[in-house]
Amino acid sequence: MGYSSVADRMGTPVTVSVVSHGQGDLVATLLGDLARYPQVGSIVLTQNLPEAEIPVPDEVAARVVVIRNAKPQGFAANHNAAFRHCGTPFFCVLNPDIRMPENPFLVLVACLADPHVALAAPAVLNTRGEIEDSARHFPTPWGLLLKAMGAADGGRLAYCLGDSPYHPDWLAGMFLLMRSEVFRAVDGFDIGFHLYYEDVDLCARLRKGGYDLLLCPLMHVVHDARRASRHNLRYLKWHLSSMARYFIKHIGRLPKRSGM
Repeated sequence: MGYSSVADRMGTPVTVSVVSHGQGDLVATLLGDLARYPQVGSIVLTQNLPEAEIPVPDEVAARVVVIRNAKPQGFAANHNAAFRHCGTPFFCVLNPDIRMPENPFLVLVACLADPHVALAAPAVLNTRGEIEDSARHFPTPWGLLLKAMGAADGGRLAYCLGDSPYHPDWLAGMFLLMRSEVFRAVDGFDIGFHLYYEDVDLCARLRKGGYDLLLCPLMHVVHDARRASRHNLRYLKWHLSSMARYFIKHIGRLPKRSGM
């Protein structure tokens, strides 16, 4: 397929952005994963909350930029700030709780060799080896209502590991590899979203701009999710306000679904 040759010709083409919310143990493990992959040219580590210094593997120490926020920022603002340090052709947003048992960058960089593809992501498994719903159709109010009632799956796509690349409407922000020039052209994430729906909004804007997105089940990462926030009222408020902002921006003005 030529995946390795494409990435190898580009040297170290990826800048990775990771935000720690007092998650130093998770970040340290993720940095160990990233240290194994030569396509990672630089890592921007944002400490969004006060915490102890996070140990950085010697192999990547020279490539790590640390940002320590004076006050907490949202997902969009943090990754947009990290992007200002990006001098590589590709920019990757990673959650601290992502584990990479194999190198995802070889295949994903090759996927982005097509100038019409702005963003690519691997399949995401949970710690039990089950596929998570990290790729979906665009949400609709009716679909979300049916999901809340247990009558629908909220736009989840059906695929298997090893399948050919899919073209979903949107991809979840836990792992997004994108073309830097395109991310810059659309002004990055919308900082009006403090948390939730930033990824959906970005994908909607890319699709409206004529770009394609790829989910590549040939590669996978593992999501070691920590979901304590789902019962926190502050997070629920952010979720509902982001949902409202998204629908005000996009409902009735989205491109046609990919037909998956």
